[in-house]
Amino acid sequence: MQAVTVLRLVGGERVPWLVGKIVAEPVRTEELQFATGTGMGRARLYTPEGRPNAPALVVLHGVHHLGIDEPRLMSFATAMASCGLRVLTPELPGIKDYHVDRSSVKVIGESVRWFAGQTGGPVGVMGLSFSGGLALVAAADPVYRPEFKFVLTVGSQDAMDHVATYYLTGREARPDGTVETLPAHEYGPLVLEYEHLEDFVPARDEAAIRPVLREHLYENKGAERLAEATLTVEQRAETAELMDARSAVTRSKLAAANVKHGAEMAGLSPHGMLGAMTTPVYLLHGEADNIIPSAETLWMASELPGSSLQAVLVSPVLSHLDLDGVKPGVWDEWRLVHFFALVMRGAERN
Repeated sequence: MQAVTVLRLVGGERVPWLVGKIVAEPVRTEELQFATGTGMGRARLYTPEGRPNAPALVVLHGVHHLGIDEPRLMSFATAMASCGLRVLTPELPGIKDYHVDRSSVKVIGESVRWFAGQTGGPVGVMGLSFSGGLALVAAADPVYRPEFKFVLTVGSQDAMDHVATYYLTGREARPDGTVETLPAHEYGPLVLEYEHLEDFVPARDEAAIRPVLREHLYENKGAERLAEATLTVEQRAETAELMDARSAVTRSKLAAANVKHGAEMAGLSPHGMLGAMTTPVYLLHGEADNIIPSAETLWMASELPGSSLQAVLVSPVLSHLDLDGVKPGVWDEWRLVHFFALVMRGAERN
């Protein structure tokens, strides 16, 4: 019933009165700060009013400029808390600014360690999109491993270089030898371009072009037009080319950047670390995800020891992070409900 309630609330659907009466509670929110190792980080805590000592869950936002204020994240955290969990959403400054880098691994580890200290024991961790892969990297670190009760990834990466190659080809091999073919969303290549803009435009043009890409990623059309108005003719041409991931020039630069940053991407990938993973792991992915292909979750599942892998589901109900996939059948709905029920049970287990 908790899982049904969470999924109904997140999907904007009405929760049956009797189910809501049994499992849903009012939620109290609190703004907090925690030490990140390099300063203080911002976080928000969601607590069910009737259960101040409820089991703890850290929920990590995906690559989005609103960070912990992103409405879908707030809705999900509220839903989980209403069903009996204390939910902490720490802000990841790098991820918030569309940078997938080592700084976020440290912030994740420190937020988990801080929350575990506040709650008196290991805490569950749920990572959305690229944050899920980074959460697994943090959980593999002996410094942070004892504080992780489990990791749940949703639409996350196994190997960053595989994802970067997918943006060029629209294809990725699965562990069973079949190939997933799905045109990549423009968002993926743009995030890579924004993160390493120095690899795509001359240094003299970076300061002018970066705001255009940023506002485009933020989906702020008005601000994007204002930023474009400051560009020279040459800079406009460079920007137009960046926006077209199918351009031969852009594809060539993306391929070169993938090679240049290969070692960096390996450090941001659970791939190669999962074989020794002792933390319980739950893996969830949308079948039609065209930002991080679902083959990534299948690779993680194939690499994790059986003692660590708790559940894996590739669902047509999900796209990337939204419940907006194809109209689900009864079996698909049940599988997703069952998956979340397993997670809720894992969170409550001592």
